[in-house]
Amino acid sequence: MRLPAPTMTMRPADLLPGFGEALGAQRGHLFPWVPVMLGLGIWVYFLLPAEPGRAGVLAALALAVAAAGLVRPLGAVWGIVALAVALASGGFALAAARTAMVAAPVLEARYYGAVEGRLVAIDRSARDVPRLTLDRVVLEGIAPAATPARVRVSVYGEQPWMPAVPGAVVILSGHLAAPNGPAEPGEFDFRRLAWFERLGAVGYTRTPVLRREAAAEGRALTVARLRTRLADGVMARISGDAGGLAAAVMTGDRSGLSQEANEEMRAANLYHLVSISGTHMAMLVAFVFGFIRYGVALVPPLALRLSSKKAAAVVALPVAAAYLILAGRDIATERAFVMVAVMLVAVLIDRQAITLRSVAMAAVIVLVLRPEALISPGFQMSFAASVALVVAFAGLGGTDRPRPPRWIATLALVVLSSLVAGLATAPFAAAHFNRVAHYGLIANLLATPAMALLVMPGAVAMGLLAPLGLERPAVWMVEWGCRFILYVAEEVSELAGAESAVPHPPAAVLPLLTAGGLWLCLWQGRGRWAGAAGPVLALALWAVADRPLVLIAPEGGLAGVLGPEGRALSKARGDGYVAETWADNDGEVLAQDVAAGRPGWQGEGRVLRAEAGGLTLLWAGGERALAGVEGCGGADLLVTDAVAGPRPCLVFDAERLAATGAVAIDAGGAIRTAADLAGRRPWTDPALRGGGQ
Repeated sequence: MRLPAPTMTMRPADLLPGFGEALGAQRGHLFPWVPVMLGLGIWVYFLLPAEPGRAGVLAALALAVAAAGLVRPLGAVWGIVALAVALASGGFALAAARTAMVAAPVLEARYYGAVEGRLVAIDRSARDVPRLTLDRVVLEGIAPAATPARVRVSVYGEQPWMPAVPGAVVILSGHLAAPNGPAEPGEFDFRRLAWFERLGAVGYTRTPVLRREAAAEGRALTVARLRTRLADGVMARISGDAGGLAAAVMTGDRSGLSQEANEEMRAANLYHLVSISGTHMAMLVAFVFGFIRYGVALVPPLALRLSSKKAAAVVALPVAAAYLILAGRDIATERAFVMVAVMLVAVLIDRQAITLRSVAMAAVIVLVLRPEALISPGFQMSFAASVALVVAFAGLGGTDRPRPPRWIATLALVVLSSLVAGLATAPFAAAHFNRVAHYGLIANLLATPAMALLVMPGAVAMGLLAPLGLERPAVWMVEWGCRFILYVAEEVSELAGAESAVPHPPAAVLPLLTAGGLWLCLWQGRGRWAGAAGPVLALALWAVADRPLVLIAPEGGLAGVLGPEGRALSKARGDGYVAETWADNDGEVLAQDVAAGRPGWQGEGRVLRAEAGGLTLLWAGGERALAGVEGCGGADLLVTDAVAGPRPCLVFDAERLAATGAVAIDAGGAIRTAADLAGRRPWTDPALRGGGQ
């Protein structure tokens, strides 16, 4: 007897029934995963050791189109998988396209001579000196096709005239070089950031900066000039760092805030009040929204005919857009505007304003406009805080507990918001900046109300009343709000143990933290708790991470060996940025001269010897010092910032380091170079660059 053939066909979802059920349970909650998958593709692009090339990008596009075409045929479950593949492949192609779009020449050799260009921005460097960004650059002896689109010059010394108006054409004599590589392998690569800013050279001048009158062109410079005039007007009315903070909050111009104040704000975990971000945009919009809504409610004929909520959203949206234009379209400000705009549009179409969907929509828009934002600390910290806050308050919203009095509820809301946002951003801040602010919650609880109740309302009032000459009360509000915030930052930063340093994490830590956190926040059902494995594993890896035994600076002018008392440096001055970065990554806060005084190096002058992990290391600083060294001086490894030529040992001299960049040697003798980890990308390899080169 023959059995009848089965009539039921096998569906793809039947192969993994448990997977299908779990994925099916996510229906209605899948949109927040759209930016996650888009970001996954972008992250893979930046993770590659070499540029994928045209063929790789076309393959990613083809995969995205093919996967998108399979979404419907594959059904509800596997169609979601196909859509995820399409989004990730699209993100990969989007990042590659953005890299090609911003291509511009990068200065290939050191340059000293005349520099001419149009001033487009003024800020302050880490050394607290003015810094000019120029476009339409002309360099003596450099062909236009090889001239950087933009250069940035730090200005030292007394200046008889300092150009303060964007659009002016300036001339100076300066030292320029290509953007620097990492201070150690795997560290932040400034070259990549500069590439996306089309910044092809950086340098300095100690000579006078001269101005040549020229007509400013372009709407962007009109806004920049307005920003400069407003910032100058604010600082003329409010003296000192309070004026600098007020100008930063109102216009995005941070050049008036001293380096000391900047450091205090960072140590107190208040720097988010300096850099225009979601905090400022939300406070501004909340004030305008509330003012208009209550204003409409006070006029009965209007209140009966208009939705006060929608009227407030209609007014608040252009105000937020104007704030974006005035503050400048950097990633942080753009991200904040998109998030606020999505929420206001949700109000206009009668949707819930603050949801994971609105946060996801903001993330998608930012990633489409600037895929490189994904790997920036600001993007990661801002969206980590936003997602955590939405999830936390959504969880509270479902409870049936009796409501406390309004003042207690308001205080609890402020405390909980600061706590949740602080916990969500702390791992990212520690990983990127190697710092943990222990009293950040206290500082934010004290300073944030001053920003919300005095500074932002006062700033709006100043804008409205200044043309009438009636701005003095508003100036008083802004000034004393800013002075109180700076006072809180100073007092908190001076508390014992206010800030501590943590070692640089292994490369896997941030991806594990991010993946686990997203799973915890976005996945629905009991399976979400599997996401806790990500942060646990990340913290475990971070806790046992080893630091390199030997570090060599990108140009050979500094070397450091790790000993029982910490890293000892080969010199007390020079290469200060590299020395500071090494200390931060080691989890220490100390001056370079202190590190240079540690035991570890023997010798005098510019020729020093050290023992590290069974290796004998010889450092020779400068050509004269190197000339006095025969062979390798009995060492296994010779490090110098001069050209050493052939030697009977492993040599890292100026010539070799120009190709390798910074060098790290671990306890097992394995050598890693910055070039190996950075790979062959347009920002690292001249052969892959466009822009006329």
